[in-house]
Order: sequence, then structure tokens, then C-alpha cells
Amino acid sequence: MSKKAVYLLGVLLTIILGTILYCKLCNTCCVTEEAVPKPVVVAPKETTKNPFLLKDFNGSLDLNASDNLNFNVSGITILKPISKDVTDGVDSLKVYLDGDPLKIIGITGLYTSDEINNSAFPNLGLARANAVKNYFVSKGISSRQIDTFGALDNDMVPDQAGVLYGPEQYMVSTREVDDKSHFEALELIHAEISEHPLVMNFDTAKATIDLSGEQREKVAKISRYLDKVEGASITIVGHTDNTGNAEANLVLGQERADFAKSYFIRNHIPEGKIITVSKGQTEPIANNATEEGRANNRRITVIFK
Repeated sequence: MSKKAVYLLGVLLTIILGTILYCKLCNTCCVTEEAVPKPVVVAPKETTKNPFLLKDFNGSLDLNASDNLNFNVSGITILKPISKDVTDGVDSLKVYLDGDPLKIIGITGLYTSDEINNSAFPNLGLARANAVKNYFVSKGISSRQIDTFGALDNDMVPDQAGVLYGPEQYMVSTREVDDKSHFEALELIHAEISEHPLVMNFDTAKATIDLSGEQREKVAKISRYLDKVEGASITIVGHTDNTGNAEANLVLGQERADFAKSYFIRNHIPEGKIITVSKGQTEPIANNATEEGRANNRRITVIFK
């Protein structure tokens, strides 16, 4: 091999060795590929499962079941079946409340801001609390010993099937013997609804009733009053405009009242506390000579009996 070839080989070896040493010492490669961002993998959130907890810190009640009363996302109907642990717990609660009429069970229904409220109540939480209240009543607990509330909880996570496990919380309290504030509150509700009844205008062909915020608040107050006042009931009165004949309008008014009754029943107002009647076209509140007036006359009115 010639001296020139040896020289060139030495230079080449020197370059290769220097490159290797450089890469090792710098912990990198001299030739780099363009950095490719790795996809961010977000782990699915764990399903929320609230247990059935009932504890009276001023008494002996202490219930704890891993199961609870469950609902579909945006739903207001308790899912079946209900576990034996829960039914046994409610039976124990009944015995406890029967032993002290001053004990009150507070039910707070929970909901998330992502859910759709198609109920008659101001929020899904209150609608769910009323569903649970009706279940308790069906098990023999007096509605006069139950208070219902609604609360936003955006930390709740449903399962992949869209089921919310236990979107409710419970609290036991004791009312003072001389506390009459709840009676005063009920008297105010009666006075308000008597002076300003719940009025709904709708087309009977519609599958749902779209209530305003003010109307939803009235529904919640009516429901509370019916729960707390023994023998209380509501009357739903159907009205029409004067289009057509009076006899047909009397039937149409009854159909509207019955439609509203079925809507209230779906929203956990007991069927036995609802009376329906029709006034047909006999009690207009606006001029039937105009379309706007006729639209106002096509209504149902909800009043305390």
C-alpha cells in the first residue's frame, strides 16, 4: 500500500473515531431526525360511585351501603333493579324516622352542567331528589319528614353506558319542637300560587312542555306544598279559545288538562293529588277577536284545591 493510501486511511479513521467520541460525549447523534411529537394519551376518568350513606350525628342512625339509587345521564327516573342493601337501608330509615317525628331526612340530588334538563323542575338535581323522595314515600316514609334539594357537581363521571351511580346525598337533621318556620313558608307558597297560578300555554300535539325558569320554580313550590300539607291537592283547569263549538271546546279543555296531568306525574307529582277539570271557552282572559288573544286563552291553569 502506498504512503498516500495509508495517509488517507489514517485521516478517514481519525474522522470516524472523532465522530464516535463526539456522539458519546455529547449524548446525541451528529445526524438527527426531526422530532416527532408523541400523541398524548388521556386516561379515562374513573366512574363515580357514591355510596348510600345516612348518618345522624345527633342520634343512632348509621347506614352505609356501597350501592345507591342510580339514574341515566339527563334522566329523572330511578333505574331498576334497586339493590337489597338499599331497600334494607330505606326500611331501617323508616323505622328510625317513625320513632322521632322531629327527625328530617334531606335529599340532595346532584347533576352536571353537561346534562340536559327536560324536567319540570329548576334543575335535574331537584328532579332526582323528588324521584328519590317518592321512592321513600312508597316504602312508608312520610313526605312531611323529607326535604329535597338540588346541587351542581361537575366532578361526577358516568360509566360508559351513561349511568350515574348515586347522584344524590343524604343528611339527617332534627327540627326544634317550637320551630314553626316551615309552616310559615308553606303559607307563603299557598298565597303566591293562589294569587299567581301556574299558567301554561301549549299545543296538545307536542310531546313535551317547555317551561320558563319562573314556571319551573312554581312547579317546585307546588310539589313542596303537596308533600308537606296533609290532604293538599291541585286542580288543573283546561281552557280554550272560542274557535269551534262550545261542546267540542269543553272536551278539548279536558284533553289539555289531562295532558298536563300526565306531564306532572312523569315529574314525580303524585297522581292522587291531581284533579283535572275543563272550563272550555267559558273563562277567557284575553280578547278572542285577535290571534294573540286566542293563543293566551288556549291554556291550562294550576291552582290549589
